[in-house]
Amino acid sequence: MSLLPLSGRARVFGDDINTDYIISSSRKKESIDAMVLRRFLLEQVDPGFACSVQPGDIIVAGANFGCGSAMEVAVTTVLGAGIRAVIARSFSRTYWRNAMNNGLLAIAADTSRIAEGDALQLHGAAGGIILRAGVAPPVRCEPVPPFMREMIEAGGLVPYLRERGRFA
Repeated sequence: MSLLPLSGRARVFGDDINTDYIISSSRKKESIDAMVLRRFLLEQVDPGFACSVQPGDIIVAGANFGCGSAMEVAVTTVLGAGIRAVIARSFSRTYWRNAMNNGLLAIAADTSRIAEGDALQLHGAAGGIILRAGVAPPVRCEPVPPFMREMIEAGGLVPYLRERGRFA
């Protein structure tokens, strides 16, 4: 599956969306199955969010997305909801790495001009990724190393290793 281009509807959140906001600790006690947990995605921030998600939606956030605990279930729940990308001003390092390891595209970019419901497009460009949101000027995203892009296209670290039998 090719990573880019990728299009979707913006679902906008603010700064400091921590992993317990993404999926509550109380929900993780019941199950860690992403197909079960997707019904509770971001319920502490927006109780109706999970019911309104459409496959292909793109989460857009401010700074420090995924702060808090390093639980992979905060990534797999996003994927279980049909969301393939998160664009934020910045990510916690552990969330970013867990996203990449599980095949979720985590892109750092200026998200200040993106509004809820905007039509987003991510395109590959020489040396990086370009984000287009509505009629606003395009935004150059922080680059994702080629190895990481290949890993995401494979579906994450485990499928990548299964395909290749080893690291690059």
